[in-house]
Amino acid sequence: MPEQSQEPALRILLDENVDRLLKPHFHSDFDLRTVPEEGWSGISDGDLLRRASGRFDVLVTMDQNLPYQQSLPAFEVAVVVLKASSNAFPDVVECMPEVNEQVRHADAGEATVVAA
Repeated sequence: MPEQSQEPALRILLDENVDRLLKPHFHSDFDLRTVPEEGWSGISDGDLLRRASGRFDVLVTMDQNLPYQQSLPAFEVAVVVLKASSNAFPDVVECMPEVNEQVRHADAGEATVVAA
């Protein structure tokens, strides 16, 4: 019997401003890393996008200004922006089903906003 080819896991990068307690609320089939885990804490948004481009499929951030301050089409990574009253876990966790859905359909070079 031929081996079934599985689609590779989506590679997701969580920005520093995303509460790491949200990690278990992402789909288990995502390959999930954080900016600090990559050793990229404190770098500029442009540098973060350059480093993530081609290495990750989606950057999840709470930085609502990022899509306006960066030329996203120049990067091979999609951006999902979480919009909530704060970046605290209780304010964001309720929008995780929508975040998971949008991450699956995000297109490189574009931003999608998910409001809590």
